[in-house]
Amino acid sequence: MTTKGHVYVIDDDEAMRDSLHFLLDSSGFGVTLFDDAQAFLDVLPGLAFGCVVSDVRMPGIDGIELLKRMKAQQSPFPILIMTGHGDVPLAVEAMKLGAVDFLEKPFEDDRLTTMIETAIRQAEPAAKNEAISQDIAARVASLSPRERQVMEGLIAGLSNKLIAREYDISPRTIEVYRANVMTKMQANSLSELVRLAMRAGMLKD
Repeated sequence: MTTKGHVYVIDDDEAMRDSLHFLLDSSGFGVTLFDDAQAFLDVLPGLAFGCVVSDVRMPGIDGIELLKRMKAQQSPFPILIMTGHGDVPLAVEAMKLGAVDFLEKPFEDDRLTTMIETAIRQAEPAAKNEAISQDIAARVASLSPRERQVMEGLIAGLSNKLIAREYDISPRTIEVYRANVMTKMQANSLSELVRLAMRAGMLKD
């Protein structure tokens, strides 16, 4: 089990990939190597959260294009860009597109590992938050239209009787729907249901 987190290295230079793999692996990171950005983007949806370390100049999708695509997907992964000598304008553009930082080759090993640790530490809470929000949204999406109406009634503070009257169905039926809502939303109490509804953006402040 890796203690420090996952790192995804994208570089078309095999020697660079090998040396980064050795460095990061021996520093306690879980490392996955990619020789081009497309290969990484293809598997991105299924990857565990981690830090991306990408070269800026690559055939096909370069580091800048990679940043644009990850930004479009709202990926929470922090990205460090490696640049060759004199690529500062590119590095600045990368920062504007959301790169956490950039490193000029050749760089000191310690500097890279420290940057990766910092990037993961800072981005992790947001990534976890995002995963929770997506999970709650999926729960809401699993409700039938009627269950969703009942949930909206519950979080609006209406009693079973009032919800029943509003939709012209029996209070007993509302109880069944209410039980379904609690099960599907994985809520143990009404207050928990309200909290989940707030996270899902169903409640306006």
